[in-house]
Amino acid sequence: MLGEGDLVYLLDDRRKRHWLTIRNDMVNVQGLGVVDAGRLIGTEDGSSIKIAGREFFVFKGGIIEQMSSLDRGPQIITAKDAATIVFHLDLGAGDAVLEAGVGSGALTLALLHAVAPSGKVITVELREEFAQKARKNIERSGLASIWDLRFGDVKEVDIGSTVDAVVLDMPDPWLALDNIGRFLRPGGRFAGYVPNANQVADLMNGLRDRGYQELVALENIQRTIEVHAGGVRPSFENLGHTGYMVFGRRGIRR
Repeated sequence: MLGEGDLVYLLDDRRKRHWLTIRNDMVNVQGLGVVDAGRLIGTEDGSSIKIAGREFFVFKGGIIEQMSSLDRGPQIITAKDAATIVFHLDLGAGDAVLEAGVGSGALTLALLHAVAPSGKVITVELREEFAQKARKNIERSGLASIWDLRFGDVKEVDIGSTVDAVVLDMPDPWLALDNIGRFLRPGGRFAGYVPNANQVADLMNGLRDRGYQELVALENIQRTIEVHAGGVRPSFENLGHTGYMVFGRRGIRR
């Protein structure tokens, strides 16, 4: 059952999502106006309700829906890439992750969701203006209590603790490898996200030079399938190249 404080969305007949946080009060919902949110308390997830004569389905917002509805500033890491990064980093509850480059907070949300409730994500960001939108998105998610936002340069910053994984979303991640080696535990996992092939080469070479193992570089291409009464076909649009991902594990030579 849904309760006060839950982040939910109302799905209309055009598949548009209208977001709100449930409380026992009238709330202003973008695109709908003022709605009695108290009606949703005790409602079953996935139920249909009528608002001003229109039917909506109310769903608790999951991580994938939250990522697609962020208040955006910089280009985000999409769900197809974020899921791959989380999987390759082998993240679970209680893990500690160092992230550099917060953007609008899309990947941060995925990382927080993976390590909750007892883990921690330390985000290092150079620019306050980028962090403003990310902070708003993270606070809406309810995961801000395990998020540690710091301002500085990941090439130089001292985070003062050991982490299980590192992910760098920045133009020159190879320049940060010496510094992050101070914090990434032996056997810990690394992910880098870059837009261009020459950056992949520089990052892979930098990781090899520092003894990283299990190196792999890849990209994801995704397209949806249109299902109609008259037949099934791939969509004319597809989510093509968004970025290259580079993964590895920190090896230690004795």
